[in-house]
Amino acid sequence: MHLRALATLAFIVVLPLPLQVHAESDFPNYWDGREHVSKPDLSTIERIRFLTSVDYPPFNFLDSTGRISGFNIDLVRAICEELAVTAICQIEARPWNELQQALDSGEAEAIIAGLRPTAALRQKLAFTTPYIRLPARFVTLKGTALSEPLSDALVNKTVGVVEGSVHQIVFADYFPHGHWVGYPSRDLMLKDLQAKKIDAVFGDGSDLSFWIGSLESNNCCVFAGGPYIAPQFLGDGMTIATARHNSELVDAFNFALKALEEKGTTSELYLRYFPVDFY
Repeated sequence: MHLRALATLAFIVVLPLPLQVHAESDFPNYWDGREHVSKPDLSTIERIRFLTSVDYPPFNFLDSTGRISGFNIDLVRAICEELAVTAICQIEARPWNELQQALDSGEAEAIIAGLRPTAALRQKLAFTTPYIRLPARFVTLKGTALSEPLSDALVNKTVGVVEGSVHQIVFADYFPHGHWVGYPSRDLMLKDLQAKKIDAVFGDGSDLSFWIGSLESNNCCVFAGGPYIAPQFLGDGMTIATARHNSELVDAFNFALKALEEKGTTSELYLRYFPVDFY
């Protein structure tokens, strides 16, 4: 899930400002409205330092002024405001390969950087409920959109996928009779779609949403069909991780995440950072 580009900068930002948002969208609900999540007592907590990286836009990156920015940063700010602990919240950017070690050593309390909650990591860390999932999507040229059921619409169509990617695996599993062509890179695949050498592409919905809205796409293309969550291949989604001995923080973060979903805060952040809806 995480793009492990090299990051060498480490610094801390205190998060003192509340986030005021009220927008609504069709962003999926991850919480059952009937589920009760209690607000833990955090009065004995002296610090909540979140670790992130700066190499996974739009979730966490450096803006034009060199400041840590992104969906995850604004989400942390909103969580701290919801829990009334803004005064003790911090976020620190470190290289990806240092995140877990810093958490283990007690240098921080949480990781919010796209760390995938694998079975092995769940033995060491505690994870929140997902706050966003990144589905796979089809993209086609405008005027040639695929209609549901896609298993029928894909007959005699050629779909581009990045060779060796998890999305190639998803496509092969979900559409065993579909015809796909593997590409060594995303850019070559998308150029062939624009040149009408293939009928569609299949890949990461969040990444493709940025391309659809970019100048590079020349307003050529649209999403086709629905989102494919495919947790058995794509994982459980974006979560916040803590050390297991800090599991009370997971309860607190879950309380805040549920409240932010109900208030529409999470969906507003989604619209802010993903203006082309990938759901």
